[in-house]
Amino acid sequence: MNASAVALLGFAAWTLALVALLLFYRTALVFSGRSPANAWMRGTTNPGDPALVVRMLHAHQNCLESLPVFAAIVIGALILNKTAVTDAVAMWVLYARFAQSATHLAGTSHWLVMVRATFFSAQLALFAWMLWGLLH
Repeated sequence: MNASAVALLGFAAWTLALVALLLFYRTALVFSGRSPANAWMRGTTNPGDPALVVRMLHAHQNCLESLPVFAAIVIGALILNKTAVTDAVAMWVLYARFAQSATHLAGTSHWLVMVRATFFSAQLALFAWMLWGLLH
């Protein structure tokens, strides 16, 4: 398996892990009787949710925003048989995603948001780099 496919699957697995943690938290609340199953509207948090859970939801939503773009680029590379272009940097996209999510989970202070934005910007730059290489 090439590095692009590994990075894409890793990105998908990370996205799945974040939502699984949210599901575990919410399921525990429902089965313990502390919250009804319909306490959360799609994509929102319950006012009683701890700050970490809110940040986890937002980190998951951030993954969902970028995963389709990354998938399109990697699948495009596979279709065009140009994975050498994406293999060079795809794992760096995954590392930047992990770092962005970890920073998001750590907190929302000014500097943490700036660090998180830096990791997100790195991903965007890598997406652009890969697209440029695929189109030329």
